[in-house]
Amino acid sequence: MNDYYGDLGVAQNATQEEIKRAYRKLARKLHPDVNPTEEASDQFKKISQAYDVLGDPEKRRAFDMGSDPYAGAAGAAGFGQGFSFSDIMDAFFGGTAAGGMGPRSREQRGQDALIGVEIELGTAVFGGAEELTFDTAVVCNVCHGDGARPGTGRHTCEICHGSGQVQQVQRSFLGQVMTARACQACRGYGDIIDDPCFNCSGEGRVRDRRTISVKVPAGVDSGTRIQLTGEGEVGPGGGPAGDLYVEVRVRKHPMFQRQGDDLHCSVELPMTAAALGTSLPLETFDGTQDVAIEAGTQPGDVITLRGLGVTHLRTQQRGDLMVHANVRVPTKLDPQQEELLRQFAKERGEERPEARFGRVEKGLFGKLRDAFQAK
Repeated sequence: MNDYYGDLGVAQNATQEEIKRAYRKLARKLHPDVNPTEEASDQFKKISQAYDVLGDPEKRRAFDMGSDPYAGAAGAAGFGQGFSFSDIMDAFFGGTAAGGMGPRSREQRGQDALIGVEIELGTAVFGGAEELTFDTAVVCNVCHGDGARPGTGRHTCEICHGSGQVQQVQRSFLGQVMTARACQACRGYGDIIDDPCFNCSGEGRVRDRRTISVKVPAGVDSGTRIQLTGEGEVGPGGGPAGDLYVEVRVRKHPMFQRQGDDLHCSVELPMTAAALGTSLPLETFDGTQDVAIEAGTQPGDVITLRGLGVTHLRTQQRGDLMVHANVRVPTKLDPQQEELLRQFAKERGEERPEARFGRVEKGLFGKLRDAFQAK
């Protein structure tokens, strides 16, 4: 009994798709048009016979139960009963039989490109425009993508007569087989450029430097990619350009740290200002804002300025600006200041304060700082 699973190199529980894939892979390697040796021809017959059985669910089921339609047959006698020749054409020619290809187009779509841009945090908050200069493929300014030197042209290929392919009849174990291949004289284009453009060597495109303005939407963050359709590389033959992807990186700001759509900063307060309260000016992306420090402000307290954060990329709503209070305790006092502070402590009954110990808890700003340092 034949070992069809072994011939195709698949397991007995392989799916129909796996069997088809294995056959196609072997057919491309062993087809007589590719490998004309006698050994390859014999192997091709074996895998074709194996696929004829395993590629048909009914025949495969019968084979698994012990029935081999080719048992005792010489070579491939009986081959062809239920075998689809289009499977060979599909495996070897990509699904195109002779006569269905036609000439290739010289115009092809260009490749996509990826470049980076670095922006300020303020641009991420409100959006803006950035100029980008980069090297890319552009349409040749001499032949304008045609590929031929101006004033000259192309002539129809005399080998394939403009079809881009040549047909050939070969004898095989299946009988006469007509195959189609790309014409080597014109490389499948159907015509030949008589005098290629000196500037682009017939490619229809050249490398050049471009400068474009990119609109950066509000709310972008580091890693955000902006797609610019048709701004990538121009294709061969002056074909349509691919897309350009611009990856954003936001520069580190000296004052503000971003967390989502919120901005965070800290303000250092003298002990007296935290105790008595005050109002301090803060330069924000929206101009100068007054930050109200309430009397009795404690270290780690947060003052929230609503709607002064980053614009959300989709909802266009803005986050908040969070100001974290850092109370500064004086380390050096002159005698008069020390005496005044002692009188103040006496008035509050805090000359000998009762100690209250507990576990150490990080304030919100400390947690935020750790989170940024971990990145």
